Amino acid sequence: MIDLHCHPLPGVDDGAKTLEVAVAMCRMAAADGITHLVATPHSNYKYHYDREANLAKLKELQEAAGSEIKLLLGCDFNLSFDNLQRLPEKGRDYTVNGTTYLLVEFAEFFVPEQMTNVLYEIEVSGLTPILTHPERNPVFQRKPELLAEWVGRGYLAQVTAKSMTGGFGSKALRLAEQWLRQNLIHFFATDAHDLNYRPPILSECYQKVAELRGKGTADLLLCHNPLAVIEGKPLPPGLQPDEPPPTPKKSWFSFLRRRP
Repeated sequence: MIDLHCHPLPGVDDGAKTLEVAVAMCRMAAADGITHLVATPHSNYKYHYDREANLAKLKELQEAAGSEIKLLLGCDFNLSFDNLQRLPEKGRDYTVNGTTYLLVEFAEFFVPEQMTNVLYEIEVSGLTPILTHPERNPVFQRKPELLAEWVGRGYLAQVTAKSMTGGFGSKALRLAEQWLRQNLIHFFATDAHDLNYRPPILSECYQKVAELRGKGTADLLLCHNPLAVIEGKPLPPGLQPDEPPPTPKKSWFSFLRRRP
């Protein structure tokens, strides 16, 4: 399995606090069957993203953790105004392993009306947005049809593995299961921050996805799709949904349905 979203770099954000914890997270991930782990430090109003410093920390962590797991660099990229201003010239500094895939994080309680245009501008910059943990966002919990809208436009969705196993509550669990049936999920990732409450574990999610949709789907969402991302390749063909996504309701951003 490949984990596209994790916070093991010590001391750079709200993830691992020390090198010892970071090494333990890597070893826990390897023991769980994770072969590649993408370290994704936050870039938001609270945490500054320094690519060169993060690469140095990644190298230090790789040397300390050993060869059982391969570490790569990405970014948990908040869709703030300042961040978006950097994308045209510096976009590849934030992408997964220097590819065109960018993990994008919404504000916790707010999805602006102009977000469709924002995602389109990211695409115009030559990048493919991967929407991170929408199932945990209260706006998506109230308006789950938003994901169908944006996946229909070609954007990708990453759900937290622990949401699929109930660790983020009933609303996140219900959406994860619903979107899995509708084939709206492209990846599961740990979004791990520590060894206890948010550990780097994917196997439990893999097992549940295999039970609900079959081993082929579990392999696609936790192995093949993330492999394509870290290699900078197109995603392999998806599977047919068990149920179709809902027809998007007329919403507060319906006037933005057409691309500029």
